[in-house]
Amino acid sequence: MNLNIYLRVALIGLIIFTASCKKDKEPVFPDFKMSVENKEVTSEINKPITFSVSTTNGVVFSSEWKLDGTSVGTTPSYIFTAVKSGTHILEYTSNFDGGQYSYKYNLTVNVPEVPVTEKSNAYVTQLFEFMPAPGQFINTSLANESAGKAILGGQSNMICLGAWGGYVVLGFDHTVINQPGKEDIMVYGNAFNNFAEPGVIWVMQDENGNGKPDDTWYEVAGSEFNKTGYKRAYSVTYTRPTPATADVPWKDNLGNTGVVKTNVYHKQAYFPEWIKGNEYTLTGTLLPSTNIDDSNPSYIISPQFAWGYADNTPGGDKIDIANAIDSKGNKVVLKGIDFIKIQTGIQYNMGWLGEQSTEVTGVADISLLKN
Repeated sequence: MNLNIYLRVALIGLIIFTASCKKDKEPVFPDFKMSVENKEVTSEINKPITFSVSTTNGVVFSSEWKLDGTSVGTTPSYIFTAVKSGTHILEYTSNFDGGQYSYKYNLTVNVPEVPVTEKSNAYVTQLFEFMPAPGQFINTSLANESAGKAILGGQSNMICLGAWGGYVVLGFDHTVINQPGKEDIMVYGNAFNNFAEPGVIWVMQDENGNGKPDDTWYEVAGSEFNKTGYKRAYSVTYTRPTPATADVPWKDNLGNTGVVKTNVYHKQAYFPEWIKGNEYTLTGTLLPSTNIDDSNPSYIISPQFAWGYADNTPGGDKIDIANAIDSKGNKVVLKGIDFIKIQTGIQYNMGWLGEQSTEVTGVADISLLKN
């Protein structure tokens, strides 16, 4: 065999060998199978869901799970357990020789709901916090440290929330459902014709299902929402006076100052005696005082607002959960609520009548009230 023929044969052999090697190295892709194939997944709080991936051809692959962009696992299985209602994105990614595979889930965790039973009470049954602002009824039976319990389970007693910012936090023994096109909550107060002391309503759903008001408060917007004098994220700091029975000084986060004035009818200390420290700050929404007419000091009037506030209308005020807004003033959609906060909305000295002070005698789920 001459050299030329030998080289040709060798070249052909090399080509065949190289082609064979390339064929041997062609990647084999994993045959991925997801245990949960539906990409839209609905879950409940504290109810584990196992997501896993497997293959049938034994190809080696890596795994990574990301929940809302954060890595939460590097094994073929991931157990998702929600601790709070809301929406999440769960993404699985695998890298293997020759490629990458991904699978994305949209997770929706439902808000827990406590159903109505035959034993459910129409009225609030739990007191979580009572924090009045200074006022003429503070440190009396209407507004002492334990006064808030007086309005549980009915509407035969009354509590006073003091000057602007004073509040009470209450809970139902069931979820109050947001009824389409209807008011949902009745707040009973002490309003009269031409004398209202409007309080701002806040509501909360039990997003984490722990039975405590530790989730997000939503203001229920009323008729004065965004009008002149309406201010969100408003704060007032009250200072313990010396002597204890003197006017109570206050300053707000806008640079304004004033006092909660004492009067001759109530001579006890107006600053809550159980408050630790010499000052405390309350935060919430300030309502306009444009409804008040004190041009005649002997006959000061405070006509009611159109709708949407506590202690505003004689006989009680109907509140619609559908009017709930977030901290930016945008409407929110709530299926129902479990907790309610009522807060004095106006800072105003009413002369011999004392400070504007929201009063509450009861709170009820309208759907359970007997006509």
